[in-house]
Amino acid sequence: MASTQDLKRRVRSITNTRKVTRAMELVASARLRRAQMRIEQMRPYADRMLELMAGVSEAAGSVRLPLLERRENVQRVALVPVTADRGLAGGFNAQVIRRSLALMRELQGEGKEVVWFSSGRKASSTLRFRRLDVTQSWTGFSERPAYGDAQAIAHAVSEAFVNGDVDRVVVIYNAFVSPLVQKVTVRDLLPISRELLEKAGEAEEDATGASPDFIYEPEPEEILARLLPVYVETELYRALLESAASEQGARMTAMRNASKAAGELIDSLTLAMNRARQAEITQEILEVVAGADALSG
Repeated sequence: MASTQDLKRRVRSITNTRKVTRAMELVASARLRRAQMRIEQMRPYADRMLELMAGVSEAAGSVRLPLLERRENVQRVALVPVTADRGLAGGFNAQVIRRSLALMRELQGEGKEVVWFSSGRKASSTLRFRRLDVTQSWTGFSERPAYGDAQAIAHAVSEAFVNGDVDRVVVIYNAFVSPLVQKVTVRDLLPISRELLEKAGEAEEDATGASPDFIYEPEPEEILARLLPVYVETELYRALLESAASEQGARMTAMRNASKAAGELIDSLTLAMNRARQAEITQEILEVVAGADALSG
């Protein structure tokens, strides 16, 4: 049985750890509110961007643009997992990496080659640890991404797609549902799906009751060519913001659970410490009584 001093040291150590986890929970909670506000402001913009593209695409008709090119013989697929730069967020990073690796095995089973682009230190370090070749990685902004960070990733993957280095681009990230729920999302980023544009156009018609008639200047084809790269940047920015909010929610939940577990462990150790102290007192009393009996005898 552990001594009273050992138990005291353990209680003191766990108490200090609980202070740290409580502080991290409060920090994550404050950052979550800001991240949640950013993603709530971003979602309507991204949806409106898609509707705008759908309207311009309908006006442009059948046009051939590099980012819309759907290749029949897909040989190389780029996977872009979006993770955090830090841990201590429960299964936040692991579930994205696990889903990305499962998708890699699925694509390789179909005879396709996988090319890796990664966002976040956790994805980069895990992929390199598994000796997978990472074409390009971005780190240092997972908690507060800027639009410029999304532009950098979008430029790299778009260039790879247009140059024919990859035939398809897929982004994997945690979508923010609530502080307790983060949903792993797999989204085809390139080529931009015409079916997606058609659905957005139909949704806009349902909302307005009619298909709006616009006069475009310059021509719809030129406008669409300018909008497509911006749409890719917007979708990646949305993924980064969703991931940032999910990271803070997961970290807040993980630290709250850690603080709760530490409190339960402190209660258990305190009870054991009281029992040990009582046992020591009882032993001392027995020794005193035995000594008194020996002297009186």
